[in-house]
Amino acid sequence: MQAEGTGQTVGGGPGTWTCPQASPPTLPEEEHGERLVELHASFRELVTFFCTNSTIHGTIRLVCSSQNRLKTASWGLLLAGALGVLYWQFALLFEQYWRYPVIMTVSVHSERKLFPSVTLCDMNPHRPHLARHHLRVLDDFARESIYSLYRFNFSDSMDALGAEVPGPEPAFHLDRRIRLQRLRPLDGQNRVGFKLCNSTGGDCVERAYSSGVVAAREWYRFHYINILALLPAAHEDSHGSHFVFSCRYDDRDCHAQHFQTSHHPTYGSCYTFNGVWAAQRPGVTHSECQPGLGAGGVSRPTWPHPWPPPGISLVLRAEQLDHLPLLSTKAGIKVMIHPQDHTPFLEHQGFSIRPGTETTIDIREDEVHRLGSPYGQCMDSTGSVDVQLLYNTSYTRQACLVSCFQHLMVETCSCGYFFYPLPAGAEYCSYMRHPAWGHCFHHLYQKLKTHQLPCTTRCPRPCRESSYKLSAGTSRWPSSTSAGPTSRSGAQPLSPEPCPSISLAKVNIFYQELNYRTVDETPVYSVPQLLSAMGSLWSLWFGSSVLSVVEVLELLLDAIALTLLLCCRWLCGSRGQPRAATRVHPPSQRPASGPVAADTTSNAPGPGCLHLPRCCRDFSRSLG
Repeated sequence: MQAEGTGQTVGGGPGTWTCPQASPPTLPEEEHGERLVELHASFRELVTFFCTNSTIHGTIRLVCSSQNRLKTASWGLLLAGALGVLYWQFALLFEQYWRYPVIMTVSVHSERKLFPSVTLCDMNPHRPHLARHHLRVLDDFARESIYSLYRFNFSDSMDALGAEVPGPEPAFHLDRRIRLQRLRPLDGQNRVGFKLCNSTGGDCVERAYSSGVVAAREWYRFHYINILALLPAAHEDSHGSHFVFSCRYDDRDCHAQHFQTSHHPTYGSCYTFNGVWAAQRPGVTHSECQPGLGAGGVSRPTWPHPWPPPGISLVLRAEQLDHLPLLSTKAGIKVMIHPQDHTPFLEHQGFSIRPGTETTIDIREDEVHRLGSPYGQCMDSTGSVDVQLLYNTSYTRQACLVSCFQHLMVETCSCGYFFYPLPAGAEYCSYMRHPAWGHCFHHLYQKLKTHQLPCTTRCPRPCRESSYKLSAGTSRWPSSTSAGPTSRSGAQPLSPEPCPSISLAKVNIFYQELNYRTVDETPVYSVPQLLSAMGSLWSLWFGSSVLSVVEVLELLLDAIALTLLLCCRWLCGSRGQPRAATRVHPPSQRPASGPVAADTTSNAPGPGCLHLPRCCRDFSRSLG
């Protein structure tokens, strides 16, 4: 087959025609060997080479057991089954990864923390001077309604509540159609409440309550905010500085600049302590308050430091002067502890302190760190929300929900709810200007409670959020023996007047410990963990590594290249090229290397001989 002028037999047997075949050029010694890219002669040869040389466990059994078809079939089924189970587990793994689950990791840190803000309200909503006449009319209407329902007259207690102050008052007419009445029983239970109707007087909704006290308070509150909505923005007058008798933080006196004053329609005058001091040490803890021996060997608690327990200590006055008994049925102090620069929402949080007691509150802080997209939706310090916030404080979800609801209230009912700030250009709701606002508010609020408004999706939780765990203890204060001196000495330094001891309350607030917990969201599967899990599954079923995956990729590339070459040969041959059979060398005469170089195909012309067309030769050269 190597001599000059030898021919290639086509068809075999007597009478076959042999065409002259040019001998291949002799390659230099250094060119005999593996080319840069070589293709196998057939797919069978390609698969045999892969199974013989692959590092994947089990593939060699397909070759070495080729003489035993049962073993070959068994090992083929095992490999196919292992591959199926592997990709099934891969599918489960990726399904769980694309859910982006998280786990909560709790850690403890110890460092200096700013003391939180403390908001205190006297729970004494007072009568604005510009609305005293209208409130007297409302009190008379309330007296009539309660007497008609319960035959109870409290005129004596209400007549003494402040005299009218002459002065200009806003025009207001009490809507007597909204009256306190008995409603239809529900499930055999008597109900008391009032009705709110639309602008035509129909489609009325019932605000019904099983408790007459709650019904009277809510009914009075509705009329009350309709009166306050007509007052100018600067009408708020407080009870002065007599609410805070004394204040000390970390054994230092507080001053007026440490407090911000505000007024709440139902909780009265409020003071927010915004000290900028950082907590240097914890308050009384179990490890720091240890028993000692006093005079005569009597056991007594000892404070291990020469200074008093750190934190804030306040003496407050809780009186019900000039109050609205139907609006505020409790006497005491409303307290809320919240982070710095956060708006206090006393309706949703906070606790009450009764007069004549000393309350000690221990604080323990927790921080929550949430992951953003794609693990969840949260608001970071640099992000923005699709809601114009109405509070000039740091972002909180409650502030966002309130702002969202107020914007929807203005869009739907053409006015804003009195308890929330107003957007620019809006006005508060009052049935003097918007007769059906109560009906509109009720329907909108019901949609908010049932999550039918977009506010929940527009207001994500903050990515970093602090919360305070509180524990409190109370005792009687002052005692019967120290009531007199306390009522006089407790009036320092913010109040010059003594006060009856029964109206005093003392509050001590401090950190229980400087350690604080952080709760961090951590991905269940990060990218390195996902790759590690995939590698573990691959090793379990095939006992191989990443390089084995590269071998599989090489097999796929070789198969694609061989397919393209054969398709190119078939396409080019179908354009009118003469078909001729080729004689395949027997296995004993094939090169020892197995694969056939892509560019060693003979190009010698001959009548009727098979040769690769130009397009296939160019493709082969591009591979080699």
